[in-house]
Amino acid sequence: MLSETQKRQIIESYINAYNSFDVAGMVQHLHPDIVFENISEGVTNHKILGISGFRHQAEQAASYFREREQRVKSINVEDDVAEVELDYSGVVAVDLPNGLMAGETISMEGKSVFYFEGDKIIKLQDIS
Repeated sequence: MLSETQKRQIIESYINAYNSFDVAGMVQHLHPDIVFENISEGVTNHKILGISGFRHQAEQAASYFREREQRVKSINVEDDVAEVELDYSGVVAVDLPNGLMAGETISMEGKSVFYFEGDKIIKLQDIS
């Protein structure tokens, strides 16, 4: 079982990789059976099962942004669950179906919840 410090290090490594568009770095600490959920206003609008699906989605999402950054406001670790409060900003690289245009800046607050199994992240929820 990982210590709280080790879990924080894994989360920080994941976020640093995300900010650097480093998909290999993002997936290095993921369990092969990772479950990823994007939840907006209480509704799960996207769900991915498995590391290959996660990798594909992460590569695709990286192409949507010229710049992106998640800034950690707080990390609260309780047993095998860590809640991370985040500020997010990004500059869109391409026109998106939701109406955002290339060059536009987006910013929002959100939360990511990391669930650990052994020394890997088994579930990740992005909540806005």
